Amino acid sequence: MSTTNNAILLIARILLSFIFILSGFGKLTDPAGTAGMIAGAGLPAATALSYLAGLFELVTGLAVLAGFQVKIVGWALALFCIFTGAVFHSGTVAVPGWPDAALGWINTLNGIMMMKNFTLAGAYILLATVGAGAYSVDARRGTAPALAAR
Repeated sequence: MSTTNNAILLIARILLSFIFILSGFGKLTDPAGTAGMIAGAGLPAATALSYLAGLFELVTGLAVLAGFQVKIVGWALALFCIFTGAVFHSGTVAVPGWPDAALGWINTLNGIMMMKNFTLAGAYILLATVGAGAYSVDARRGTAPALAAR
């Protein structure tokens, strides 16, 4: 892979890591909002799952950033994005006491969030397929795949 492509892959990894590093940190420091969504979806142990989700997001986000085990982490994040998109962002949202206009906006935003999750899943599948690139822990460990230069 060319130096330019490796640099672009590093930039992509940095950008793909931010959402999960920040989201994971937020869930670990203030799990209440996520626990409410989890409970609202009918899943048990909402607070514990919120902390687990936060830990998963933080650790996998840092792994993407460092380029560590990206083949495994990429697939794990892709599945996580599909699961959370389907479970938490499909369907309509009903907030008691909110005006219909606000609910319409929230439901539009929820649909966009679902599409964002599915789009991110594609990006993580691509990352899992191409690997971390030369500027990564995987490359330093000799576990990054060698791609043909283009």
